Amino acid sequence: MSLIEQMIIGYVLVINAIALMMFGLDKWKAQHGKWRIPEATLLFLALIGGSIGALCGMRLFHHKTQHKKFYIGIPVILLLQIAAIAYYAVSVQAL
Repeated sequence: MSLIEQMIIGYVLVINAIALMMFGLDKWKAQHGKWRIPEATLLFLALIGGSIGALCGMRLFHHKTQHKKFYIGIPVILLLQIAAIAYYAVSVQAL
């Protein structure tokens, strides 16, 4: 495995951990009447590679599961990311 691939894997692990924690934090803030994390921030974390963490956070914390842009948007983002990874894997293998 090349250094760049190791860095990408590290990035994906970190961004997913951050997304998961942010969903948990936002749920906690919602329950305690605190200032919330903007929905755009949560969606952005999913978009930049944290979709698995976001989806796990939604399920684990039962958070944002009734919002259409989350219960449809996050899985769509995940599918697009899987498609991009599959395309990359096929492209690299063709070289």
